[in-house]
Amino acid sequence: MPTIVITGCNRGIGLELARQLNDRGDTVIGVCRNTSEALGDLGVQVIDGIDVADGESVRTLKSKLSERRIDTLINNAGILLQDSFGSLDYEDMVRQFRINTLGPLRVTEALSPNLEDGSKVAIVTSRVGSIDDNGSGGNWGYRASKTAVNMVGMNLMHEFKPRGIAVALLHPGLVATDMTGGHGISPADSASGLIQRIDELSMENTGGFWHAEGYRLPW
Repeated sequence: MPTIVITGCNRGIGLELARQLNDRGDTVIGVCRNTSEALGDLGVQVIDGIDVADGESVRTLKSKLSERRIDTLINNAGILLQDSFGSLDYEDMVRQFRINTLGPLRVTEALSPNLEDGSKVAIVTSRVGSIDDNGSGGNWGYRASKTAVNMVGMNLMHEFKPRGIAVALLHPGLVATDMTGGHGISPADSASGLIQRIDELSMENTGGFWHAEGYRLPW
């Protein structure tokens, strides 16, 4: 069975990804800062105490996985901190960059030796990072961090293409989680769509920016 590593999987979308992938028989390794009862109940391997924004923490993750092959790496960990022009907290903006932008890069670089020909890398980004699609403004730090991680994803696409490793940037939709205040579709529906997009990912469509529902998003 394929081995799938998921960051930020103690709740929300990450938890549902772990649940659905485990239910279909994949070998799931859940990575998070703090585990949860719901994650523990799944019976998957959990590596907790991992902060994707911290270099030493990610080196610990690398050590725990050793030389184990990873078939799919799902970079899901992220934060949204509300802000507004005129009272921007720049430290909050930097924190979002560290987690949302540099986190996926840090984890993917560290685990690159575990990826082989045919492996896949997915980054859970957001359509609010689309410059063309920005029709409302706001969410300064979050938007900018997601735009930046889209560029990280494209760079990873070029980096991994010679190795036969496909990369996808995936928007989960507006999902009813703590991050969104409970507004949107269920995490289960979002995770189902994300899994379909990952299953369809190949070297022919590597580097795409996709909605969970299956259509391409503008940059």
